Order: sequence, then structure tokens, then C-alpha cells
Amino acid sequence: MDGTIYDVVVIGAGPVGENVADRVVRGGLSAAIVERELVGGECSYWACMPTKALLRSAAALRAVRQVPGAREAVTGDLDVAAVLGRRDSFASHWKDDGQVAWLDSAGIALHRGQGRIVSANEVEVTGDDGARVTLTARHAVVVATGSSALLPDIPGLRDAAPWTSREAAAASAAPRRLAIIGGGVVASEMATAFAALGSSVTLLARDGVLPQAEPFAGERVTESLRESGVSVRSGATAASAHRDQSGTVHITTTDGDRIEADEVLVAIGRTPNTHDLGLDALGLTPGTWLTVDDTLRVVGEDGTPIGDGRLYAAGDVNRRVLLTHQGKYQARAVGDVIVARAKDEPVEDGRWGRHVATADERAVPQVIFTDPEIASVGLTAAAAEAAGIRTRVIDYDLAAVAGAALHADGYQGHARMVVDEDRKVIVGFTLAGPDVAELLHAATIAIVGEVPLDRLWHAVPPYPTVSEVWLRLLETYGR
Repeated sequence: MDGTIYDVVVIGAGPVGENVADRVVRGGLSAAIVERELVGGECSYWACMPTKALLRSAAALRAVRQVPGAREAVTGDLDVAAVLGRRDSFASHWKDDGQVAWLDSAGIALHRGQGRIVSANEVEVTGDDGARVTLTARHAVVVATGSSALLPDIPGLRDAAPWTSREAAAASAAPRRLAIIGGGVVASEMATAFAALGSSVTLLARDGVLPQAEPFAGERVTESLRESGVSVRSGATAASAHRDQSGTVHITTTDGDRIEADEVLVAIGRTPNTHDLGLDALGLTPGTWLTVDDTLRVVGEDGTPIGDGRLYAAGDVNRRVLLTHQGKYQARAVGDVIVARAKDEPVEDGRWGRHVATADERAVPQVIFTDPEIASVGLTAAAAEAAGIRTRVIDYDLAAVAGAALHADGYQGHARMVVDEDRKVIVGFTLAGPDVAELLHAATIAIVGEVPLDRLWHAVPPYPTVSEVWLRLLETYGR
């Protein structure tokens, strides 16, 4: 068999691309994957895994200190070197041997280099040595190249050698002074992490902290950050920046305030990794997000499939939801629909069908690993109202649940349930509090399953756990 001809060629070997290729091979087709950097992608080396490792040690220490009997056993503070060492292990020391071995065991061919689309079913791969090989795809080419940090056009910023999420995740030490431009998930998590590691952190949050979440979530995280010593400057916008000869970064805000830092982290958004993919060969504009249909085929402005319907895009690059778990969810749908079409089997492309990513619309779960943790799924109250849904919002104090009092002294938290009053189902759910991440999946199931509230009443939460908040929310709703 020609080693350059496959049923499916996937560009990008992050979690999304890996999952597409895996589903294709499990479905009986052959697959090749093209990767220019490390197999495993952003999540494995510069995002999900290393950043959560940076956050976990401090979270565990906070938890111990909130429980009498355990707190007395703590005699010191965080060992920064040990935290960074554990982070390194979760990033596999930035080596992808294990991921490459998995590809081999799964029967997925790996081609290292920059992949560029040259036709509807051909991808040219240029290796580090300049050698080129053209891969032919019988059934599909899948773009799963993800996204990169967006750098704004702030005068002097690029020359100041700013950190992005990559440099923050892979930092070899905690800077004495860290300035962060942004107030979203990456900004708030890294402010939490580096403050715990001993950095003096200044957060320039133009739109506030976690502006896309329920307001109480951002308020609680802001309060916690300030209590930990972070200078949170809501409404502040960086106007210019420069790094002097001593290495100090000087930032001036639009209000004329001046901040000095040893490093500046920019965390204001993402941009698609589509600049050097050869998209123009198919009439698409390089550097843009890719628009897809319900089965994640790339389409043009008129909705017509591109490349004879053989070009797909999954993960960040299609801009539907920029979260790893949602990208992997899309990948499963993409892999399965490619197999179905290749074998001329029925395509289940109706709402909640096997070959579509319906959950991207209104059932996206997310956990923000700040202090407190923020766990949410579905729509915020404001988003539900904007969508024209007649809602009722139910709030409850998590600290009033017996399980919370047992979990930690001084437990503070909040829960919100957003109900579609016409259908009597939950469309949004947000939790703020210590260790609430593991409570979220119940809400995800309730929203995806569109479980009526009168049926949820019979889902009895065990006592005494924090999950008893479900009962309290339903009781409050039924009053």
C-alpha cells in the first residue's frame, strides 16, 4: 500500500485531531495525522494539563487549611520548585514520545511537518529538513489546528516580549512581579496560580473578571483575588508598554496609571491557526476562522460545502466552542460521520443525532479553576433572556447545605439554576465554591436530557453532600 494514500488526512495532532483519527480507524478506515509541533497539542503541553497542575497544589493546601485537625498538620507553605516539577511531569517534560507511541498503537500514521492543503483531497507536508511529501485522502481532510493567543496592537507590547498562555504554563520560575492584561478564564486562573506561587500580580481587567460568566461568579473571584494580594484593576486598559534595558516592563493605562512588572502576560482571546494551511487553494481566506455546517463540514459564505464536501474542521478552528472537551466531542462526531459517508451508511444529522455537535449550541460545560472554582453549563440568565426564553432564576447559598459545612469551615459558595418556564426544564446552571467542579455533570445531564423539573424532583441527592443543593434549588422553585 502506498504510504501517502489514506482514507482520511488530519492536520493537527492535538486532542481533537487525535480523536478524529482514532474514531476513523475504529470505524475501519485508514488515517494519517500531520503535526508541526508536539503530538498532543496545546492542551497537553501549554494549556489544560500544565495549568491545572500549577493550580492544584495551592488548591489542596487551601482545602487542608479549612479543616480543623488537618490544618494543624500543615507546617509550611507551597514548595514552588515541587509545584513546577509536578507541572513539568504533567507536560511530559515537553516531549511527545508517549503520545507518538499511542498513535502507533492505534494504527494512525504520523507525518511531522507543516501541512498545507493543495487540493480538495491532497495535503502537502513540509518537514523540518525541507523535504516535501503529498498525502492523498480518499474521503476527507480534517483541519484540527486549533488556535493561538491573540496579541493586541498595543504600542510597544510586541517588542516587550510578552508572555502568552504558553509562556505562563511553561514558566521555569514565578516572576517577582507579574502584570496580566485580560480578565477572562486564562487571566483569572493564572492570576490565581502565580499569586499562590509568590508573585505580586496586577490584573488589568478592562471588562472586569470573568465577564462572560454569571455576575456573582466574577464578583466572588475578584474578591478572592484581592484577598490573596492581587491588584485587580477593573476597567483598566493598557495603552502602551515597553521593556527597559534592566528587563522591567513598563505599562501605561489609558487613564495614565503606570505599572511595572518583570513579566507581562497577555490573555485577551484567541486567533485561529489557519494562516499557513493553503486555504486559498480552496477559495478560503488564510488566517480566518472556518465556518462549518451541522456535521462540521467546512462551508463557504453561501453555505455550500467546500472541497466537494470532503473538508471538515473540528475544535477551536471552527470557533463554535473554544474548549478542549467540546473539541473532542466534535471530533467524535466528525470521525463517525466521515466513516458513515465513506461506507454509504445513514447520516444522523438531526438535532442530537450521532453525527452532529448539538451540545455546542446551549449545553456547553466549563470549569474555571480559580478560588473559588466556577462551574457552569448552558446559558447564563442574561443569555437566556437575550435568546427570548421566558425564564425564572433560582439562587441558593451553597454554604447553607449541610455537606458544605462538613466539607470546610467557613465554606462560601453560590448556586444558580435558570429555568425555561414554558418547557419547565433547566437551560443554565452555575456553581461558585470550593471543589464544585465535580458537581457539574449532573447539571449537564439535566440540560442535555431536557429532564422535566417534576422528574428531577425524584432524583434524590445523598445526605450529607454538597449535591443536596439540587434539592434546595427545586424546593425553592416549587414554593
